[in-house]
Amino acid sequence: MSALDDTLAALADPTRRHVVDLLSKRPRRAGELAAALDMSAPAMSRHLRVLRRSGLIEEGEGDADDARVRMYRLRAAPFEGLRSWADEALGFWTEQLAGFKEHVERTRGRRAGK
Repeated sequence: MSALDDTLAALADPTRRHVVDLLSKRPRRAGELAAALDMSAPAMSRHLRVLRRSGLIEEGEGDADDARVRMYRLRAAPFEGLRSWADEALGFWTEQLAGFKEHVERTRGRRAGK
């Protein structure tokens, strides 16, 4: 599986997309994320594990006074890869649609000239 496949698989779940949305605003603790999505800590832990394994998020220490506190934050690299793929797909379809438009306009022009 490629890094892009891992990214897309992780983002296929709406709960994980919601976690990504929350983390896009600021880093958060797992407990904050679980509370925001009204889910149990074990359920949130499973989602965070998938997001970590895909490389979309990373965990780090959040509180200098308590090393047990883990903060989760987004990583840029997987999103850059996703954006690059989406830009390529968009470019392909833009080119295809432009060619189709040109074809339709030529066809209409020939019919109008008859």
